Amino acid sequence: MLTTPLFLVEDAGEATPNPLLPTPYDIIWSAVIFVVLLLIFWKVVLPRMQALLDERAAAIEGGIKKAEEAQAEAAAALESYNTQLAEARAEAGRIKDQARADAAKIEADLKARAIDEAERITVQAHQRIEAERQAAFSSLKTEVGTLALGLSEKVVGESMDDARSAAIVDRFLADLEHDTATR
Repeated sequence: MLTTPLFLVEDAGEATPNPLLPTPYDIIWSAVIFVVLLLIFWKVVLPRMQALLDERAAAIEGGIKKAEEAQAEAAAALESYNTQLAEARAEAGRIKDQARADAAKIEADLKARAIDEAERITVQAHQRIEAERQAAFSSLKTEVGTLALGLSEKVVGESMDDARSAAIVDRFLADLEHDTATR
């Protein structure tokens, strides 16, 4: 049997190349060019691509770190703000309580002063009333004595001397006071 390569097909005793299979020299040169291109790609293009990808990964990781740091700072600032806000609210509560206590104290002081002033005014009014009553009583005593003396002179028909009339009026008023006090 005659061995012929696969790329040759026997046609009526004559070998013709197979149109689907390339010739051996094409396969060899294609393989050499493929290996050269593969080496160029492997030595030049892949390291540049790898460096570019590494730069991008480092930039992304740096951005992520910065974002995490900024987020941590924001969380710390928020915590600080919340703490300050709570302290401010507590201080405001203490100030309100102090103001209420001060207001109650001032109110109690004003009430005490008002009561003292009212008592003082009441005492002064009672003293004035008593003084006016004493003045009215002495004035009335004098007038009653004068009227009683005038009436007794008219009834008796003679006038009395001043010493005797004063003694009669005093005795009359003393009896009148005694009668008023015993009632």
